[in-house]
Amino acid sequence: MNRTRSATGPKPAARHRWIRWTLAALLLASAGCGKGIGEESGDTLARDAAAVEAKQLNTQLGHRNRVRDAGSIAAAEIVQEPTDAASGGGTVRREALAWSGRTAGDERATVDVRFVVTVPERPPVSIGGASNTAGEATRCYRYEFTLYRYTTYHEIDCPSGAAPSPPTAAPVPRVPEDGRQRLTAVLRTATPETLAGAVRAAFPQDWITIDTTVHEGALVAAVGVPAERDCLLLVRTPAGKIESPGYDRIWLEPGETGCRTALYVAPPR
Repeated sequence: MNRTRSATGPKPAARHRWIRWTLAALLLASAGCGKGIGEESGDTLARDAAAVEAKQLNTQLGHRNRVRDAGSIAAAEIVQEPTDAASGGGTVRREALAWSGRTAGDERATVDVRFVVTVPERPPVSIGGASNTAGEATRCYRYEFTLYRYTTYHEIDCPSGAAPSPPTAAPVPRVPEDGRQRLTAVLRTATPETLAGAVRAAFPQDWITIDTTVHEGALVAAVGVPAERDCLLLVRTPAGKIESPGYDRIWLEPGETGCRTALYVAPPR
């Protein structure tokens, strides 16, 4: 005997589809009300991102091998416009709050830095997917610098109020841009007796060192700023030709030959 299905109620396949649609609607409704599945706090993400940024800056500041005052370090290497956070999905602003000291001898320089990180809201890309609320965090760190040491840092309490005006970097002493032309002109007309005085007259700045000599008929002059490993070495050969002898720049480092005529006359072996 053939049995006929009841005309009331959905068929099994239709019933399964109806259940799936109902569950999907419930999940979508829950995602739209309050925290969705997998949603994180934007403030927490921003705090974590600030810590990542602080650590990355410490790595970038690295080993200190030049004499610098704290203001110059802050101006040249720390203060910046808002950029994308290293951890992604937000922006970070670095502000110098205080700076003092310098990296010279056993002295120490310190710079206090405030990190302000903002994180935008990120909705889930799928049902139950990861998401986060919008958030913001402010964290402050003190960076410490000592000559010939790696930078160190630690977190400090953030002061209230706006950051002071950004510091200005002090000019870095250098051999003048036209130094080669100046020294070439001196060597063309100098004699062994006038060489030292003529070179000093061409480079009167007190931060520039001068070293001259006569070697096997050649006039040799070294002009430099040792603290910056900046050195100009020229030779006038007995034939009157001006040459720029090469040398290994490691010889300019502290404890090595330095910017002296020995770079040409008696180079390290």
